[in-house]
Amino acid sequence: MKPLRLGVNIDHVATVREARGSAYPDPVRAAKLAEAAGADGITAHLREDRRHISDADIERLSRELHIPLNLEMAATDEMLAIALNAKPHAACIVPEKREERTTEGGIDSVGQHNRLAPLVRQLGAARIRVSMFIEPDKQQLDASRSLGAPVVELHTGAYCDATGAEQERLLEKLREAAAYGDSLGLEIHAGHGLTFANVKPVAAIPEIRELNIGHFLVGEAIFVGLENSIRRMRALMDEARSVHRVAAK
Repeated sequence: MKPLRLGVNIDHVATVREARGSAYPDPVRAAKLAEAAGADGITAHLREDRRHISDADIERLSRELHIPLNLEMAATDEMLAIALNAKPHAACIVPEKREERTTEGGIDSVGQHNRLAPLVRQLGAARIRVSMFIEPDKQQLDASRSLGAPVVELHTGAYCDATGAEQERLLEKLREAAAYGDSLGLEIHAGHGLTFANVKPVAAIPEIRELNIGHFLVGEAIFVGLENSIRRMRALMDEARSVHRVAAK
């Protein structure tokens, strides 16, 4: 089975910093702690309104990290210019609305195909790995592949918010999308809303190569510390993967 990576999103360390307009807590320090705790990469979303991560944070992360940086970004000329300058390992294209509390749903790779195509092309030409943050939908997967993006990140928010039979239905939708995307030659990632309580069924999906998790880990860190929070998530992911590996034999 393919290995499963953990990307840690440090946005909400910066959210706490910006609540007081202070210099702390430092998201770059959090990224380094995450690296020490076993994170395989760091994700940071530079929003147009700069409500948490700042331009200076991206500059420092690009310079100081020893593990890959995944820059979440809106499909705008401003963000494209920043990405081409910072040269992160990866750029994940996400939808963005000023009024939202956090990213709500996936980007429409079908309806915005013509607008997204030149952006994906320029990022790829700069050797920045492009991923599309999309809903687990075959049309969105087909469109992402036609754009030339090598990676998709499946939005897990609806699954995480659901309960009972509805959650199982949405989990099956994630499974089907992961298998279909993998058959297209796409690398499959997933994220949004994952917690200790709901991560294992997603981590067990064999085609998924990476989970990106942030808000829960930062919140849990208040009680147990960031490194312990990340190590516990890593252990749950590994346990889910190993159980699936045994079951598949």
